[in-house]
Amino acid sequence: MTALDPQAEARCRASFARQQAMVTIGATVETVKAGEVALAMPFSERFTQQHGFIHAGIVTMLCDTACGFAALSLMPEDAAVLTTEFKVNLLSPAKGERFIAHGRVVRPGKKLMV
Repeated sequence: MTALDPQAEARCRASFARQQAMVTIGATVETVKAGEVALAMPFSERFTQQHGFIHAGIVTMLCDTACGFAALSLMPEDAAVLTTEFKVNLLSPAKGERFIAHGRVVRPGKKLMV
């Protein structure tokens, strides 16, 4: 895949930096490539549920953001991204020192990206 905007990585990183939700959970941008973004978040007890695992809402927020920026990386400079739908299968409890969400576009479109 090829980014339409040569400044896509810088635009994604700048937009990410303006997301207070990501600042709140301590998330950072690991990588930005055309159609792919990886975000990381350290473990914090502030975001655990009653069993000590990171709450699924926090995990899915990180996943949603990674996917949105993967889509944005393929869009023209004047484009904006909003999630229309997503599904997450939680295969194991969110425990560990660090969490990484990989967003990858598998089917780019003009109005929707999968």
